[in-house]
Amino acid sequence: MRRKYAQLPANDLRMDSMAHVGLIGCGNYGFSVIAHYLQKNYGNVIRGCMDIDVNRAASLFENFQASYYTTDAGRIIDDPKIRLVFIASNHASHAEYAIQALAAGKDVHIEKPHVVTDDQLQRLCAALRAHPSRIVSIGFNRPCSPFGNQVRESLWRDQGELMQSWFIAGHKIDRDHWYFNKGEGGRVLGNLCHWIDMVYQIMPPDRRFPVMINPTPSAKAEANMAVSYVFGDGSIASLTFCEQDEGFEGVRERYTANRGNTFVSIDDFKRLTIDVGADKWQWSPRHRDHGHEASICRSYETSADSGTVGCEERYVSEAGQLFLRTREALETSRALSVDAWPGADLLTPE
Repeated sequence: MRRKYAQLPANDLRMDSMAHVGLIGCGNYGFSVIAHYLQKNYGNVIRGCMDIDVNRAASLFENFQASYYTTDAGRIIDDPKIRLVFIASNHASHAEYAIQALAAGKDVHIEKPHVVTDDQLQRLCAALRAHPSRIVSIGFNRPCSPFGNQVRESLWRDQGELMQSWFIAGHKIDRDHWYFNKGEGGRVLGNLCHWIDMVYQIMPPDRRFPVMINPTPSAKAEANMAVSYVFGDGSIASLTFCEQDEGFEGVRERYTANRGNTFVSIDDFKRLTIDVGADKWQWSPRHRDHGHEASICRSYETSADSGTVGCEERYVSEAGQLFLRTREALETSRALSVDAWPGADLLTPE
């Protein structure tokens, strides 16, 4: 991805095309995941792309044959030819852009995290209620992956309490990285939320709440942490996140779970093993699939199909509460409880 231009490319080309997608945030994820999979599956559908760094916006514009590039998100949001907006900017801006796009009549795909504060969560949910015909998707990809779907289906077929465990070794991030800027949410909302969402979605909906969050911060709390969740039916999920100095293969992760007579494990999304009694199945695809493509395509196709709906407010609210209360629990070393939406008392210190 080219970052610096001696002379910016000519702008406002192909303005009469049928492209109808706007992209806010042209960094690595917007470029190599969102724009890539949109073009691969649907052609040149990006009309406008925005980034606060004009070089990034111009680079994506050139590589994916967009109609225009800009540093003004308002141009994307106010463009009457744009029907769907993908948001992949800095974390603190996700909800703000989404609320504006919904008010402008757009469908919205929000990359993780969808909120970084309680105020944003309340206002995003209010925007959903105010614009019920608009579709919102949140870009948590692992539940959309082939392994994620198989794990959920297998565990839901069995009975009893569900025990889940994730161990994650994430990329090392310098302390001056924007993830750690005030208001951006840190590693909990920047990284750990992926796996919080996964254990939430794998739990059967009627057995989730209330959830007790039990934090275990380390001496290097910004890099290493553990947290466990006790769900309403007594099921337990534990997450351990650590920072690796040199991760040649990217994020390393191992998931194990048991429910009744069913045992499952995922190793780095390279191998899935499911044991049910004496029966055993194992899948090792040629390429790892974390569900990125499926997540992007689901949002695009959901927006294109007027008969479908996106995320329910219940999911937006409950997932957001889990992320926000997990961060608070780790920062304060206090156990916290989260009730089901639309519970009146969403936060009860232990």
